[in-house]
Amino acid sequence: MPARLLIAFLALLFLAACAGSPADSPSGTPTPPLPGATAPKADGASTTASPAPTSPDRPTPEIPDARPPGVVAAPAGMGPQRWTGQSLQWGACPAGARPEAECAEVLAPLDWTDVDGEAVTLFLTRIPATRTPALGTLFVNPGGPGEPGAPLAGAFRRQGLEQYDIVGWDPRGTGRSTPVVCARGEAMDDYLSIDMTPDGDAERAALIESHRAFGQSCLDGSGRLLQHISTLDTVRDLDLLRGLVGDEKLSYFGYSYGTDIGSRYAQEFPDRVGHIALDGAVNVSGSEVLQVAGFERALGAFATWCAERQCGLGRTPVAVTGSITGLFDALDAEPIPVGNRELNQTLAVTGVFMMLYAPSDNWGTLSAAVEQARGGDGALLLRLADFYNARANDGSYDTRQPAFVAIRCLDRADDGIAGAERRAAEEIRQAPILGPYSGPSYDCPLWPVPPIPKPEPVVAAGAAPILVIGTTGDSATPYEFAVGMADQLESGILLTYEGSGHSAYGGASSCVNEAVVGYFTGPPPADRTVCR
Repeated sequence: MPARLLIAFLALLFLAACAGSPADSPSGTPTPPLPGATAPKADGASTTASPAPTSPDRPTPEIPDARPPGVVAAPAGMGPQRWTGQSLQWGACPAGARPEAECAEVLAPLDWTDVDGEAVTLFLTRIPATRTPALGTLFVNPGGPGEPGAPLAGAFRRQGLEQYDIVGWDPRGTGRSTPVVCARGEAMDDYLSIDMTPDGDAERAALIESHRAFGQSCLDGSGRLLQHISTLDTVRDLDLLRGLVGDEKLSYFGYSYGTDIGSRYAQEFPDRVGHIALDGAVNVSGSEVLQVAGFERALGAFATWCAERQCGLGRTPVAVTGSITGLFDALDAEPIPVGNRELNQTLAVTGVFMMLYAPSDNWGTLSAAVEQARGGDGALLLRLADFYNARANDGSYDTRQPAFVAIRCLDRADDGIAGAERRAAEEIRQAPILGPYSGPSYDCPLWPVPPIPKPEPVVAAGAAPILVIGTTGDSATPYEFAVGMADQLESGILLTYEGSGHSAYGGASSCVNEAVVGYFTGPPPADRTVCR
């Protein structure tokens, strides 16, 4: 599965459940200090930086003068005070929010090295505390990258956390904040359904051109924003928000890619860490386990589950996986018509991966979708792919996919097209069942702005205890990532959940839920605690 589909859009599952139950970086002056606080490291980054990236195949077009919605003039004043002097004006939220929810907008520098330049708009939602004494604000993020975070405020499990204001925000580039603007409608349909596993030179050339054209569409629609949408930009935004709500220390809960934001916040601002919990950790420790291996494990668990229940896909795990890969192979040759659209191999793979994020109590839907598609009805599997891709019934898309690629490709250097193909071969080695359907990820090698790699390593020296939660059966962020993050963070505490699904807090484990609540309201759990 291409990398654009391999970092979890956790909230797509989490919110649905609640409703129903990655050339040099632009140089400049150091990030200015905020009044009353210590600045980040002198160069605006961590002490240990990654080597200068090469990214040999990225195009270098001129940056157009595009202004996405929400790019505005900076607030009145001069220097950092123009940002830190803002007042949060909480008011009514858009339709669909919980009745008690309050919403606000604030401005942050488009370019954190130019605090007198233009601004981006950040959108926030707050669920106010209902118990005293007040413990401040708990910021929450659902992952991505690219996932809007404001809706999570209303869906986040807050039993036992009623002393906190729960605040979710749409990170820059996403949702109601200043968004990345890319291809839309049918152009997005084409981009997200193109054959990811080219069988020859013509299909390979078409896949390369698709990624190049998509990146150019994002540059045409987003302009300078594409240069300032990194995780470190979001970390600095988060620190601005912490100050604006009046908290000296940050309380934060992040799922999936949200663990990247949280751990890198702790690296940049260790003295401002209050309570940070990170669930479904991403790979900050250099683990050699690839993400697709996590999905392969989840597929194996599903196949066993399915065979034991005598599902319609086979009586043995091998037969079940054979039914799924057989469907993929058949769709590569002949897609299934679904209305005025069709279910092809790419979309079928997306739909299956979508359900491998879920805990086992959702696997009946996956079994039914594959069984129906094998019988010629691809509607359910196509709906699952659309849900993952954030495609509405009218053919429109939200900001998730564009922001995912934009953030990821700014965050990480690449080894070009050849490097993408080497990685695809390694995915096949680590995941021989699903790896062949992943294909080479050409998005970042052809992205139209140079990367700004995140500093390494993440150790957060001197930070207060940081809780890292890992699920042994996690598909999107393999358990090894959580172990590596907890070990690498100087104050990391590992909480293990022996179960399935992507992330654990807010799910069926009362043990995990109680440990998280206890961490935010009292002492942290013992390191290496296991919830079964």
